[in-house]
Amino acid sequence: LRPRGPSTPRAHYLLSLLLVIDAGGAVPSPQGVPHGCYASEEAGERTFRCSQAGLSAVPTSIPNDTRKLYLDANRLVSVPAGAFQHLPVLEELDLSHNVLAHLSGAAFQGLAGTLRHLDLSANQLASVPVEAFMGLKIQVNLSANPWRCDCALQEVLRRVRLAPGTGTGIVCGPGARPDLVGQEFLPLVGEEELCGTGRGGAQRSTDVALLVTMGGWLVLVVAYLAHYVWQNRDETRRPLKRAPVLPVRSEDSSTLSTMV
Repeated sequence: LRPRGPSTPRAHYLLSLLLVIDAGGAVPSPQGVPHGCYASEEAGERTFRCSQAGLSAVPTSIPNDTRKLYLDANRLVSVPAGAFQHLPVLEELDLSHNVLAHLSGAAFQGLAGTLRHLDLSANQLASVPVEAFMGLKIQVNLSANPWRCDCALQEVLRRVRLAPGTGTGIVCGPGARPDLVGQEFLPLVGEEELCGTGRGGAQRSTDVALLVTMGGWLVLVVAYLAHYVWQNRDETRRPLKRAPVLPVRSEDSSTLSTMV
């Protein structure tokens, strides 16, 4: 008997599918994958690519075993809270070459223990919330954005490591102070006039507030002591009241004469 040709590819497909399921692999539904996106194995790591897919929002059908996610060269405007929290093993995230202008403070929620590389270059970010990077131990690319060069960016740079060779690309944009526009941000970080706080940022603001409070208490104490001293000086200047002299009665005078 001759083997039936059409059934052979189908049998191979079913066998491959059974092997994947038996190995515990994730099988994403083709219906939920956006057009232009695909999953693959790159260097032994699960990768999901949506580069140049025309996306205007972060897709929700990303396989949860994805380790590398490429969403570059799309039309993403913002990253909402918890956009990647269903990706527990995500290590690398590329959001470059979009039109991102806003990041939620919880945009990378759930990635604190896994995310290592983040690319936010070539977007429209003028400022980012410090909260978005709290708890993350990542290497990040922030170049080619129109940064406002404010204290928020300064605090972010204290929490992350810049990707090698990207520091010179962090340049102050049109929203920055007029004298900073077009300048690299990193050389300006230590200047005292930057955001009014210079090196130390929020800590210096706290120290100033503490000094002002202590100064206020000191003024109150000095004022009280001055009032106390002035009041006591007035008391010492007042003449002492002499005890009243009681009149002596005539009987007492006679008795006194007889006794003498």
